[in-house]
Amino acid sequence: MKNVSDFRRQAVLAGLALLAAVLLGACATGPAHPPPPEVAADADIDYRIAPGDNVNIFVWRQPELSTNVPVRPDGRISTPLIEDVQASGKTTTELAREMEEVLAAYIRDPVVTVTVTQFAGAYSQQVRVVGQAVNPEAVPYREGMTALDVMIAVGGLTEFAAGNRSTIVREIDGERRSFGVRLNDLVKRGDIEANVRMLPGDILIIPETRF
Repeated sequence: MKNVSDFRRQAVLAGLALLAAVLLGACATGPAHPPPPEVAADADIDYRIAPGDNVNIFVWRQPELSTNVPVRPDGRISTPLIEDVQASGKTTTELAREMEEVLAAYIRDPVVTVTVTQFAGAYSQQVRVVGQAVNPEAVPYREGMTALDVMIAVGGLTEFAAGNRSTIVREIDGERRSFGVRLNDLVKRGDIEANVRMLPGDILIIPETRF
């Protein structure tokens, strides 16, 4: 027949086992970093032209000056009457106003409209996904993009992904900070509460499961 010390020993061991299970469960399901801060739905995030983009230049009432051109690796474009103009890093409105200033030397009151017809996106306008995604890659940012949108773009998680330990690396006020995101709960359990807004320049890191 077991004495009191045996029962106490068993109780202590059972308590330790329970504590270990709780800690392991927390490591497996909870992110190691705080969740990202809320981003206003109407946040003003202007797209800036990047090398590799294609832009359509429309000059009102001047069809011979209107054209569709690629943005060269040096970030510049060339159009009729304008040999070189810096396009990369500017919004379409900024580029249009600058081209109007140049064309004003040749035609009266030029009106230019610039439209990006094919997007490549600068690094600062991409969301880069590394680690255990089916197709890890850089995804061009789109207004209102969320973690779920990014997961769809990269084909979801691999079978070895520790989705709930994923992190978003984001630059805030010149400082890189890390935030947790529960991708397993979002993608595999359909927990919409785990969906978070992404921002251009974010890096989404998906680690491998610890066996």
